Amino acid sequence: MMPLIMAKIGETNFIKKITGKDEVRRHLAELGFVVGESVTVVSEIGGNMILSVKNSRIALDKTLAIRIMV
Repeated sequence: MMPLIMAKIGETNFIKKITGKDEVRRHLAELGFVVGESVTVVSEIGGNMILSVKNSRIALDKTLAIRIMV
């Protein structure tokens, strides 16, 4: 298991765990980041990650992306 920020661009991973406070986990779940879901790193721009999850593209900053374990 590793934080999502360590995944390579173009790599598809499955979410294994989401860490952090309840509000953080709830917010990520509302965006589609839930355990078992696949997530692909599309690109990385200036400390933000563009991610593909549930057929949507979402930008997350690294402080949130580090909470997602794949």
